[in-house]
Amino acid sequence: MARRGRSSGSVDLSVRVGSVELRSPVMTASGTAGHGDELGAYVDLSALGAVVVKSLSADPWPGNPAPRVHETPAGMLNSVGLQGPGVEYWLREELPAVLRTGATVVASIWGSTVEDYARAAAMLADAPDGVVAVEVNVSCPNHHDRNRMFAHSAASTAEVVRVSAACGRPLWAKLSPNVADLATIARAAVDAGADAVTLVNTLLGMVIDVEARRPLLGGRGGGLSGPAIHPVAVRAVHDVHAAHPDIAIVGVGGVARGVDAIELLMAGASAVQVGTATFADPRSVVQVHDEIVAWCESHGVRAVRDLIGVAHGR
Repeated sequence: MARRGRSSGSVDLSVRVGSVELRSPVMTASGTAGHGDELGAYVDLSALGAVVVKSLSADPWPGNPAPRVHETPAGMLNSVGLQGPGVEYWLREELPAVLRTGATVVASIWGSTVEDYARAAAMLADAPDGVVAVEVNVSCPNHHDRNRMFAHSAASTAEVVRVSAACGRPLWAKLSPNVADLATIARAAVDAGADAVTLVNTLLGMVIDVEARRPLLGGRGGGLSGPAIHPVAVRAVHDVHAAHPDIAIVGVGGVARGVDAIELLMAGASAVQVGTATFADPRSVVQVHDEIVAWCESHGVRAVRDLIGVAHGR
């Protein structure tokens, strides 16, 4: 399933995330690029490391009531609620379009129970080879554990990762920053079979409508993303890499410029994802890609993988 990377001029952009080789370190982030080729009208999806699609459940899911999104001073609060068509519909109706662009695809799954994840993963077992990995979004309420997020427990995270192996592809466990023991949970995910971890998902947040005197979003609380959480993502990647340098990391959180991506690579990420920035400008993901190249050229860096973890001084 590995995909051969390509160079851009004098800079070799190829990276490896666990067992998966990518042509570029830049990907879309789940939840921000749709389920298919939505961004294809703006950017060459085949030039990216991968398109990570919006998280899918085994069955169609309606998501949360409106309003679902609220702009913040340095980002966005969303309470979309993981609306999606389900894995079967995605495989039949939406995946072919993104594969026709030449893109490398990473699927994403979620569930409310361990069994939900097992079903969604099993449905991906016969996906085309262009789906090179499955990101397991464990930042979802666990209905078997008082609705505490799976990602808030090392044991629950490990249990979900183990059953998600039914997809037969490398697994990337997408973890929450809303914990005090992130490195421990990352270790549990990898020990359970994850090929890599994605750091981080959104921060928990809320906005109050002061005139109506109630939460503004239909789902009450939501997830904060965008530039405001970038330092949180850098710290999370740095700390997990420091504790477990053998763990492959995908860095995500507030990446809007090439230098944001460079920061995450230096902290220990092998690749990065661009998310909220694409809502403001769908071309931002390729702009980050191009700015990484320009930065490397201006600093005499011939291979982007040489930047991974350099902030640790090893």
